[in-house]
Amino acid sequence: MWYMHDGMGWWMMFGGIFMLLFWSVVIVLIVWGINQLRGNRGSSTDAPQRHTPLDIAKERYAKGEISQDEFEQIRKNLS
Repeated sequence: MWYMHDGMGWWMMFGGIFMLLFWSVVIVLIVWGINQLRGNRGSSTDAPQRHTPLDIAKERYAKGEISQDEFEQIRKNLS
C-alpha cells in the first residue's frame, strides 16, 4: 500500500509533456481569438489604396462636386 508509486515514474514524464501541450494550445487559442476580435488590421491585403490627384479629381467630378470645365483644367494642370 505504501509503495503504489513505484513503477509510475515514467508516467510523470508524459504528464509534463501533456501539461506543456495543454498550455501551448491554450496560448495559441488566446492569440487566435485576439486576432479575430481585432479583425486582422495588420494584414497587407487590407492596406488602403493611394489615390493620385487625378483619381481624386475624377471622384469629385463623378460626385458632381466640380464641373466638367474644372475637371478638364485640373487634368490639364496635372499632366
